Amino acid sequence: MCIKFNNGLYTVVEFLHVKPGKGPAFVRTKLRNVQTGRVIDNTFSVGVKLEEVRIEKRQFQYLYKDDMGYNFMNNETYEQVSIPKEIINGVDFLKDGETCDVTIHADTDTILFADVPTKVVLEVTYTEPGLKGDTATNTLKPATVETGATVRVPLFINTGDKIKVNTTDGSYVERA
Repeated sequence: MCIKFNNGLYTVVEFLHVKPGKGPAFVRTKLRNVQTGRVIDNTFSVGVKLEEVRIEKRQFQYLYKDDMGYNFMNNETYEQVSIPKEIINGVDFLKDGETCDVTIHADTDTILFADVPTKVVLEVTYTEPGLKGDTATNTLKPATVETGATVRVPLFINTGDKIKVNTTDGSYVERA
């Protein structure tokens, strides 16, 4: 759910309805600012009116990057739009042809933010070779993937391997 609060747009991350034994009920919330991504805690008393904002998620395909930003194509209308780097979540793991979810303000038709898929498969372009017999420990080494980002991977991963990466925190998930 997306609401208008303190002259900004916020999505509700978490909420808890509290009904204490003494006094009126209230709702404890965690709200994420759509523009900045900052999470704030807020408590609403019962009866507070909030303006709900209508948002839509649409599928866009990443095409290329230029000085204007990252260029995407709407999969339904085939129109192209440029999205700045600041509002794309997981931009370091974005590769050509990747389909992303773009959240759009339905009333003004403006792009609020874009999300790269949670897990993507990328090829390792460079990493130090692992030594034979080093698989027993849980040690990680840096590896550069095809998008240019650096991911910490186990010692048995070599150059040319395909790995699955979690785009929310940039961590190694598994070999693909």
